[in-house]
Amino acid sequence: QVQLVESGGGLVQAGGSLNLSCATSGSISSIDTMAWYRQAPGKQRELVANIISLGATNYAASVRGRFTISRDNAKNTVFLQMNSLKPEDTAVYYCNVKIWRGTWYNYWGQGTQVTVSS
Repeated sequence: QVQLVESGGGLVQAGGSLNLSCATSGSISSIDTMAWYRQAPGKQRELVANIISLGATNYAASVRGRFTISRDNAKNTVFLQMNSLKPEDTAVYYCNVKIWRGTWYNYWGQGTQVTVSS
């Protein structure tokens, strides 16, 4: 069984910062891509950023230059440092992890609310 536990969400004023983390535990042979998605009310879930096992990263245009994704492979944890937050960043943020367990599986965290006030 695999568990993803997210933390770090909250309420912040525009221009502020938050750091999200997602710790993965359980029966894990190997982790490939780790990613953050977000879903705002009435909108589809969208990719915010991802990072592969060797460290290459990819960002949505809307967050590039403001958000930084990183990972600690020893702790199976992915982070999202969010700076210069805007009200439009308000959403539930989900981590997603691709794990090898005989074949590749995608797992989702429970989601953490990020609210940016203007």
